[in-house]
Amino acid sequence: MNEGALGVLIVDDEAPARSILREHLAKVPGVRVLGECANGLEALRAAGELSPDVVFLDIEMPRLSGFEVLELLDPRIAAVFVTAYDEWAVKAFEVHAVDYVLKPFEPARIAAAVERARERLASRAPRDAEALAAAARPAGTWLERVVVRDGARVHIIPVDKLFAARAQDDYVELSSEGKSFLKAQTLASLAAALDPSRFVRVHRSHLVRVDAIARLETYAKGSYVAILTDGSRVPVSREGHARLKTLLG
Repeated sequence: MNEGALGVLIVDDEAPARSILREHLAKVPGVRVLGECANGLEALRAAGELSPDVVFLDIEMPRLSGFEVLELLDPRIAAVFVTAYDEWAVKAFEVHAVDYVLKPFEPARIAAAVERARERLASRAPRDAEALAAAARPAGTWLERVVVRDGARVHIIPVDKLFAARAQDDYVELSSEGKSFLKAQTLASLAAALDPSRFVRVHRSHLVRVDAIARLETYAKGSYVAILTDGSRVPVSREGHARLKTLLG
């Protein structure tokens, strides 16, 4: 946490909302607005450059949603969601957002959110990475894309281009169009977010997209290897083979 004033970054795709937020925050003692961003990609770049303590973050934005932004932000940054819709409130608190402020903004409500942010920063409570990943999609739907941060770059991988995933300690290694990306997430939580009719856990450490499998080859007694359409080879356990057989009929 920065010494002195609390550094705040405002992220909202609507200019009037950013202006009102800046006006209200300017009246809160000990707060310094470091910058404003109109979308999630701008927010991630600005957060890396400005190192804010708190981000006031809209949820429904073009390119990246507020949940996707939070998933990629430095976990030391506290988040206050600001939105016109109350439907995301439960998810916001599931991912340990500091506060959830509805538009139109009231000065006292913004001041209260700042105070909660101060308390959160003092307690250093961590965010739940897996809950964040789950919150990034609407309830009752399957994941349509995976967002990954690689240094200053953000990669958005549609699930149609996700060939396979492999567990790597506390990360998953994602394979897409001949490239690999590391994401801080467990394989189990990724598998739970993907459509089970399209993605199968073929091994305790491997997940594949079914239509990316070119063929299966016997490797040893009770085990197999999946040859993917990009030429890569993925081990398939006996249990994974049974899952594939059930799915493919």
